Amino acid sequence: MKKVYHLKNCSTCQRILKELNWTHETQEIRSQKITVNQLEEIAKMAGSFEALFSRRATKYKTLELKNKALQDSDYKKLILDEDTFLKRPVFIIENEIFIGNSKNVVSAIKKKLSIGQL
Repeated sequence: MKKVYHLKNCSTCQRILKELNWTHETQEIRSQKITVNQLEEIAKMAGSFEALFSRRATKYKTLELKNKALQDSDYKKLILDEDTFLKRPVFIIENEIFIGNSKNVVSAIKKKLSIGQL
């Protein structure tokens, strides 16, 4: 399985998809909301819902979430309620998950894809 969860209006997501020449399955999470089952599956791969949570989202500051003690169930609910709380993009390649847009993550995806194409 090769899939990515992303936002089409996120320039960083689009840049990474283009850089990877991604031709596999995509799910644009604003037009095709992430389901509870999908989120639970990727959280299991990631180790927690918190690992999928973006603290860069504008609403994180507006809702003053940094001042609250959030549990994993809170992260799950927030991500399901507001798509911008999902750290993006999220790539699933075979049995591995790659979360976010750091250079290290993109590099690891490139490495994984090149290994899978040999």
